[in-house]
Amino acid sequence: MAPSKQEFSLKRSSGTRSGSVLGLRPPVNSLPLRRSSAVLPSVLTFAVIVASGGLLLMIEKGLLNSVDTPPPRGNGKKFDYLSQSRHESSDADAESQIVQDIRNRTIGAVCGQKHMPHSVWALSPLQRKTLLQHVLVSEEHRFLFCYVPKVACSNWKRILKVLSGALQSVSEPLKMDHKSDLLFLSDLQPEQIRYRLQHYFKFLFVRHPMERLLSAYRNKFGEIAAYQRKYGAEIVRRYRKNPGQAAGDDVTFTEFVRYLLDEDVERMNEHWMPVYNLCQPCAINYDFIGSYERLQEDAGYVLQRVGAPPAVQFPQRQAWYNPVTPQTLQYYLCSLPPRLLADLLPKYILDFSLFSYALPNTTSQHCRH
Repeated sequence: MAPSKQEFSLKRSSGTRSGSVLGLRPPVNSLPLRRSSAVLPSVLTFAVIVASGGLLLMIEKGLLNSVDTPPPRGNGKKFDYLSQSRHESSDADAESQIVQDIRNRTIGAVCGQKHMPHSVWALSPLQRKTLLQHVLVSEEHRFLFCYVPKVACSNWKRILKVLSGALQSVSEPLKMDHKSDLLFLSDLQPEQIRYRLQHYFKFLFVRHPMERLLSAYRNKFGEIAAYQRKYGAEIVRRYRKNPGQAAGDDVTFTEFVRYLLDEDVERMNEHWMPVYNLCQPCAINYDFIGSYERLQEDAGYVLQRVGAPPAVQFPQRQAWYNPVTPQTLQYYLCSLPPRLLADLLPKYILDFSLFSYALPNTTSQHCRH
């Protein structure tokens, strides 16, 4: 039986759906800069404040003390990512600063729960292995970067290779090797890891959880044959009533989500594993968490902070880059059966709450269009 017309199959449509789709408003950090520190929060910012601030208030008042925190867990430190940050400057974006403050306080409050382990070494072996394999090390500039697939990680790896001298330029036309000429925390001994965690500048970049998930789906099942064979064919066989000779190149978004619901988040492929599980923002006290929505600005700050040469600039997006627009994201989410979306969001709820992203609006009024 062929997939229903409601489902949005990559094989039938790989482009952006336009027209009368009522899109989500862009995330807060992607809004144009507003130069006045007295700017009132936008409606979206207010929604983030209510959602994340409500969770924060419950935590700070001890209302969640009797609730078991889902694994993995982290330490109890509160963080200040804005120290020495360009967000302190007089022309800082007021909305971005509001979100950063909520993010910092929420992470600090969640990680301050009494049942949280205190360090990387308190994580389970599987959690620690995943984390250490995703933290890149720059010895030359003394920083640690937790890379998150589908959050500009390839360009950051190019930056690290340029800073180490393994690559001449970030724009050098070659196929990206994601392992060679890179040093990971997992390559080091425990005492070396402890020293770098204590003394090096630590950062990561995050993205709206559903936007990142959709980007991974469109890229891996629409363009990468290896993923179509390894994951796509199995997904079709498992979740389609009459799969036929499944090639894995026509996985629908609904089928992909059904697959995710049956997956253990700690054993997911890195491209759709939650950022929380990849980078453990409780177990590592990150000095800065940048946003994909403010990629150029936040990347520029990090490069300046670590003392990168002025000639090393974060690459601009290529002309062929096909972004996930708010309208596209809304279309895909509205194509899902409501029950599936309701079951999917809890798997990424820590990414939504800790990093101050608003939950998607898929009410019938929005999806009707």
